[in-house]
Amino acid sequence: MTFTGIPIAALDFYEDLENDNSKSFWTAHKHVYDESVRAPLEALAAELADEFGPAKLFRPYRDVRFAKDKTPYKTQQGAWFDEASLYVAVSAAGLYVAGGYWDTGSDQVERLRRAVADDVAGAELERATAAVRKAGFTINGQQLTRVPNGYPKDHPRGEWLRYKTLTAHRDFGCPAWLSTKRAKTEVAKSWRTLSPLTAWLQTQVGPSNNR
Repeated sequence: MTFTGIPIAALDFYEDLENDNSKSFWTAHKHVYDESVRAPLEALAAELADEFGPAKLFRPYRDVRFAKDKTPYKTQQGAWFDEASLYVAVSAAGLYVAGGYWDTGSDQVERLRRAVADDVAGAELERATAAVRKAGFTINGQQLTRVPNGYPKDHPRGEWLRYKTLTAHRDFGCPAWLSTKRAKTEVAKSWRTLSPLTAWLQTQVGPSNNR
């Protein structure tokens, strides 16, 4: 299947699902999900694979076993490009792109902190995050309330030492190009913009050795 854009029907589907997150609605409208959500994202992922690696499309069903919220269906469809640490999703709000490390093991957190504390690697991170922010992305991540033990409380990069995970994202909403082939170009361009941060994380932190 050739990627031709994310149809507005995908956003409408999720707006309706937010209002009626039930099995009866899902069953009656699953063809819309298959045709307007999953199929376009599968096509997008396939066409981006040469540059960013293979993608995993997440299941549309929520794991409600231990959740207070028992609504059965996710209100967005995401695709994760593991090799490049990149993510794209579609919801009622439109297009969302992101990159970075969302889920880190204790060994990764330690390597992250060591790299932040290093004068060379830490300065590289500051430049990378500044460039990503300038391009319109928001930096996020799980943070401690204070600089972790073992590091000076007044460390010049104390803000970054508090991070346990580190990501950047941008909400595009519903631009006119979303339903056209240009959407692939815009996603790829955004991910290239994120490359200073994702490359830093892959070089300085890398995958967990504890999984």
